[in-house]
Amino acid sequence: MHDPIDNDIEEHPLRYKENGIDETEISGILSTHFNTASETPSPGVGSKKLSFPDSDATPAPDYGISPDKESMELTPLSGDDSMNEKHGLKQQTDDVEEDSPYEVVRHSVSNKDDPSMYSLTFRVWLLGIIFTGVLSFVNQFFFYRQNQLSLGGSVVQLLAFPAGYVLSRVLPTRKFTTFGWVWTLNPGPFNIKEHVLISIFATASSGSPYAIDVVTIKKIWYKSDLGFVASLLFILTSQIMGYSFAGLARKFLVYPAAMIWPASLISVTLFRTFHEIQDFGGKMSRTKMFWICFIGSFLWYFVPNFLIPALSYIALLCYMAPNNVIANQLGDSYNGLGILNFTLDWSTISSNMGSPIAYPWAMACNLFAGFVVVMWIITPIGYYSNTWGTGNMPIYTAHLYRINGSAYDIHEIMTSDQHLDEAKYAEYGPVRMSFQFAISYGIGFAAIMTLLVYIGLHYGPEIYQQLRQSRSINEDVHLKLMRHYEEVPHWWYIVLFVITFATSIAICEIYHMMPWYWVVVATLVPLVFTIPIGIIQAVSNQQPGLNVITEFIIGYGMPGNPIANVTFKVYGYITMTQALNLVSDLKLGHYMKIPPRNMFVVQLAGTILASFIELGVAYWLMNTVANICTPEGYPFTCISANTFYSASVLWGLIGPGKLFGTSSPYHPVLYLFFVGAVLPVPVWYMQRKYPNSFWRHINLPVAISIAGAMPPMPAASIVNWFIACFVFNYIIHKYRNTWWQRYAFSLSAGLDSGVAISGIVQFGIFTKAKMPQWWGADADHCKLAPTGGFLNRVSPPA
Repeated sequence: MHDPIDNDIEEHPLRYKENGIDETEISGILSTHFNTASETPSPGVGSKKLSFPDSDATPAPDYGISPDKESMELTPLSGDDSMNEKHGLKQQTDDVEEDSPYEVVRHSVSNKDDPSMYSLTFRVWLLGIIFTGVLSFVNQFFFYRQNQLSLGGSVVQLLAFPAGYVLSRVLPTRKFTTFGWVWTLNPGPFNIKEHVLISIFATASSGSPYAIDVVTIKKIWYKSDLGFVASLLFILTSQIMGYSFAGLARKFLVYPAAMIWPASLISVTLFRTFHEIQDFGGKMSRTKMFWICFIGSFLWYFVPNFLIPALSYIALLCYMAPNNVIANQLGDSYNGLGILNFTLDWSTISSNMGSPIAYPWAMACNLFAGFVVVMWIITPIGYYSNTWGTGNMPIYTAHLYRINGSAYDIHEIMTSDQHLDEAKYAEYGPVRMSFQFAISYGIGFAAIMTLLVYIGLHYGPEIYQQLRQSRSINEDVHLKLMRHYEEVPHWWYIVLFVITFATSIAICEIYHMMPWYWVVVATLVPLVFTIPIGIIQAVSNQQPGLNVITEFIIGYGMPGNPIANVTFKVYGYITMTQALNLVSDLKLGHYMKIPPRNMFVVQLAGTILASFIELGVAYWLMNTVANICTPEGYPFTCISANTFYSASVLWGLIGPGKLFGTSSPYHPVLYLFFVGAVLPVPVWYMQRKYPNSFWRHINLPVAISIAGAMPPMPAASIVNWFIACFVFNYIIHKYRNTWWQRYAFSLSAGLDSGVAISGIVQFGIFTKAKMPQWWGADADHCKLAPTGGFLNRVSPPA
C-alpha cells in the first residue's frame, strides 16, 4: 500500500501486472468475483501439440482463497466434481501420480515437464527485445502525460503467441556453430517456455522506474540535473539490487510448495490456455478481436485527444453552472470530486486504474465504495467546514500552499545546497495542504495497519503453518522436476549485490544525494523485510507497504534534505518491492519449469534494456516539451511527478517532525494508525458469524487502498472506470458470459494498445499543430476548481 503521494503507476498495488489481473484482488476473494469456470478446463500438459496462434481457448477456471476457511484449501469455482475428474483435476489420492499438496496448484500447474523442450531461443531474444522496447517506450512516454496509460504484460502474452508462431514458420532452420556452440534461428515449433520467457523479458522492468521520479524532480523542480550517466547508474542499481535479495531468498520464497504465490497461478493458467486448448469452435479468434479493437481504438483516440478534447471529461455540473465555484469543485476531474463527470475517452477510463475488465466486479465495488466514502463524504464535510483552514485552497490537489492560500515557494526556505533553512522557514511560514491531501495521509496510515491486521486475522494460521513447512522444504513434484536444470549459484547474486551496492554508495556520495552510511541503512530494510513480507505475499497475495516506514526513518534521521529522503526510499522500499516482483516471476518460472539460468538472463537483460530506453525517453521529453510538468505543458502535466515532488517537500524538506508534530494541525491524522488496526476486527467477526451474508464480499484493505492514489488520480477517472467495470464485468459477464470469457481480455488489450500507439503517433504528427479555439477544443470547462477555494471565489481568467 503506497501512501497517497507516492502514486508510482508501476508500483501502485491497484495496478494489474504481467497477467492483466491485479494482484491485490486475487487474495481471499476470487470465489466471489468472476465465477468464470470454463466448461472445458485445460487438459493436462502432457499434450505437446502446438496450437494455432488464433487460439480461442476458453480460460481455465479462476481459483479463490476463501478468507473464512480454516485451511489453505482452494477450490475451482465451477464446483463440478465430475468435470474436474474428467480433466484430471480431482482431489489427489494415494493411487494417482505425484502432484502438489495444494489443490489450487494442482488445478493450475502441470505436474509434468519435458526437459528437452528448448526455451532461450533466438525468437525469445528477438521478441523479448522488441516487446521490451515497445512497452518501456510507451509506458515512460505516458508517465509524463495527464492520462497515464500503461501497457501491461497481458499485451505481450497475447501478441507474443501469434508472433512466435509466425517466426516458427518463416525463419530458416539452418544451424550455425559459434565458438563450438551450435545454434539456430528456428529450432522448431513455438512452445510455452519461449512464450513465458518473452513475457518475463518484456515485463521485468517495463513500467516507469521509481528512480525516474527522483531524476525528474531534481531536474524540473530542484533545478539540479543529475545527468544522464549518473541517472542511468542510479536507476540500474535500484532495479538490479532487487535481484540480489530475490535470488538469496529463493530457498524460502520459491522452492517450498507452501509458498503458493496465487497471482503467478493466474499467469500459468493464461499461458496453458494458449498452448493446450485445441478446440477453436470455428469462431472469431481472440487475436482477430484484438486487432479489431486496436484499430478502432487507434482511430477514435484522434477525436478526444486532438479534435475534441472536451470529450475526455464531460463535466455536466460545470456546464450547468460555469460560474459557481462549488459546482466546479464538485464536478471537475483533476481538481474536483468528479461528480456527474463522464467520458468518451478510453484513456481516461484505463490510464490510472488499469483496464476495468481486469477487475472482478466485487472488488470494483469495494474500491468504489472506498472512493465514495473518502471523496464524496469525508472530503466535502472536512473541506466545506474549513477544517485546518483549507477553505481557501482547491478542494482536491497535491500542490502545497501557504496559510493564506497562495502557492508555497520552496526556494524561499532552502539553502544553496537545497536543504531547509530554519530561519527562512520561520519567516516564510509553515507549509499547508488541502484537506483531502492531508486526510489521505491518515487513511494511508490506517490502510497499513488494516492490511496487517486483516492478514493476521484471515491468514495468520496458514502463514504460520506454511512458514514451518517452508523451513523443512519437503520437495514437491515441481521442485523435483526443477532439479533437471542447473540452478543459478548464489555467488552470481552476491556479485550483483556487491557491484550495485558499491555503485550506489559512489553515486550517492559523488552527487551528494545521501551519505554512504544511509545507503547502508537503506539496504538493511530489504535485507530484513524481503523474506517476511514475501511470505505474507506468497500466501495472502497482499504486500504490506514499507514506504511510510522508510519515510519516517529518513525524515527524522535527515530532516531538511528532500533528495536524501526520496533516495533513501528508492533504495529502502523500492528495492524490496522490485525483489518481490522478481520472486513472483521466479515462482512463475518454477511452475512453468523454465531453466533458472535462462530466467536469470532474461530478467537481467530486460531490466538493463528497459532502463536505457526509459531514461532516454524521460530526458527526450524533459528537454523537448515546453513547460513540461506544468498546466501550460498540457497534456504533459506529470501528475504523478507533481505529487512525488510534494512528497519530497513534506517528508524531506519539512520533515515528519514538523509536519505531524504536536504543534501541527495535522497531528491528529497519526491516530488513524490505531483506527486502522481496530477497523478489520468487527468486519472479520461479522464475516465469521454470517459467512453467507453480504459481509463476505467486503475487503477492507482493497476499499481503503484507493486513498493511496488520491491524489494525483483524477476523480472522474474512478467514476468512469467503475461504470465501465459495471458494463463489462457485471452486465456482459452475467448475461453474455461465453462472449466475456472468450474475448474480454483481448478487447481490453486491444483498446489499451490502440490508445497508446495512437497517442505516440499524434505526438509526432501534431507536436506543433493547434486546433482552432472553440468549445470542443478546451479540455477543461471547470475553470474555477483549480484557481482557489470556496472562501475566496475567484473568477475565471479573462
